[in-house]
Amino acid sequence: MRRWLLASLWCLSALGLAGCAGSPNVVSQVSSYGSWPQGRAPGAYVFERLPSQQAQAGLQDRLEAAAEPALQAAGFRKVAQPALADVSVQLSAQNREDPSMRYDPYWGGGRFGWGGWWGSGGWGGIGLSMRMEPTWVQMQVDVLIRDRRSNQVLYETHAVHDRQNTVDLDLLPYLFEAALKDFPHPAVSPRTVTVTRPVDNR
Repeated sequence: MRRWLLASLWCLSALGLAGCAGSPNVVSQVSSYGSWPQGRAPGAYVFERLPSQQAQAGLQDRLEAAAEPALQAAGFRKVAQPALADVSVQLSAQNREDPSMRYDPYWGGGRFGWGGWWGSGGWGGIGLSMRMEPTWVQMQVDVLIRDRRSNQVLYETHAVHDRQNTVDLDLLPYLFEAALKDFPHPAVSPRTVTVTRPVDNR
């Protein structure tokens, strides 16, 4: 009973902070680097997987499917044969979460301050001494584009999205869209990029 009540209060707190409906805007901090040759068209690409990524084929399949629309919007076209590709694209993703993560808008190297639960803890009463606040989650996607002939890195970009509660893999396409939004220009890094996702009116 105590656990159920605590969970209910936590959910109510989460709804109060995050709102009853998800925002259509996905806001990311994007950092892009590279020296894409002036006048060079995006061209054809193949995905490249590290050995560790090959061992997690299911996850990598999902990342690649999420990134394909953003790559296509940037002017790239996918080919099946590596010999036909102008560039290779390597993808990765990661997430970090902790109940005590606090957003720092002036991040540079370290984005969050880490710590433990506040308060005395324990299950006395209904545990209201604990900090009744949702977990902060940081989702990140990374894109690395290499020239197939020289193996030179032509473009590198990262998108970091902060949200409350849990990781949402359905947001991956919007993170990749944000990461490639300014391609082929490195632009200011980091910078805020907002992508609007379709609203389900059902």
